[in-house]
Amino acid sequence: MAATGRLIAIGFRRWRAWNLGPLLRAEADAVRFVRDVAAARRLRPGPRDRIAVWGATSPAGLEHLIADTAARLVRIEDGFIRSVGLGSDLIVPQSLVFDACGIYFDATRASGLEHLLATAQFDAVLTARAAALRAQIVARGLTKYNVESDAPAQWDSGTRPVVLVPGQVESDASIACGGGAVRTNQALLRAVRAARPDAFVVYKPHPDVMSGNRRGRLAEAAALRMADHVETRASIIACLARSDEVHTITSLAGFDALLRGVPVVTWGVPFYAGWGLTDDRAHDHPAWARRGRRLTLDALTAAALLLYPRYWDPLAGDFTTAEAAIAAIASERDRLRASAAPDRLMRGFWRRQLRKVRVLVRAACADKGRLGRD
Repeated sequence: MAATGRLIAIGFRRWRAWNLGPLLRAEADAVRFVRDVAAARRLRPGPRDRIAVWGATSPAGLEHLIADTAARLVRIEDGFIRSVGLGSDLIVPQSLVFDACGIYFDATRASGLEHLLATAQFDAVLTARAAALRAQIVARGLTKYNVESDAPAQWDSGTRPVVLVPGQVESDASIACGGGAVRTNQALLRAVRAARPDAFVVYKPHPDVMSGNRRGRLAEAAALRMADHVETRASIIACLARSDEVHTITSLAGFDALLRGVPVVTWGVPFYAGWGLTDDRAHDHPAWARRGRRLTLDALTAAALLLYPRYWDPLAGDFTTAEAAIAAIASERDRLRASAAPDRLMRGFWRRQLRKVRVLVRAACADKGRLGRD
């Protein structure tokens, strides 16, 4: 996408402006970070400019600003193969989405990704590229953050089928905007136990919650009243390798499972649900009326990983291809695993806090002109 006009980013925290500044400056003629809608209005945006907000954020007065100025609204979020390290640890992303319709986790309205899934022409060349990319992701064991141990999952399920239940951050916007009747980890476990009384149920807490960065941890004793095992060490990839089925509200782990051929049951409305690839239990959700198209897994992969995100090469300081970014992420992850402290991006609370402080200090010390902040 050629850079054109200004990109006026509203309400981005200073550390996020620092992290995303190089990516956004490669996306637009000029970037301005402003505190609120009033500050954006003072910049007199016009039809060539874009107003950017993070995720589903809608600051007061945003709709009026767009209507009055004819500037284009774009919502920015992390991509699905993001980085080596958690976003909540302030690690710079290597993929972003720029959505001019909605945002992929908000099922209350159409998003750019949903539009692609509903209307794009997935020809043989594109789907072959998607299949090759999926094979690369599976072979290298990649996920969104790529920070978990590579230790194998070790539980004794006997002859019972294994149902994996990935936990989520309960305050996350994906549940608020894409949840059905089931909206908490405890309610999900209760629903899974009722639906699969015969299964060996494994509950895996979300990495952001395990790291201490986000709230929503379900006490192990409470989880074990409905699950047979709580997995806190093995990666989601290791868990998927030993699972017969995944049940989730809206977790990206469901997409990881689909990429690896593991059946998925959804209790909310994630972006990958409603296309004939999942068993969907959030009945009567209005999103299903927009998602009648039947897709192949390679078509879903093409839309979600090739057409929707932009990928960033931090060394070149420019956007790159999905294949190149994913190879770079895998190499960085492998290098860290081979180091003396392979799990330092997840373990060591104070070490991680120090790394975040460094980012915050750099952002705070950045001169106003460099950040383009008003």
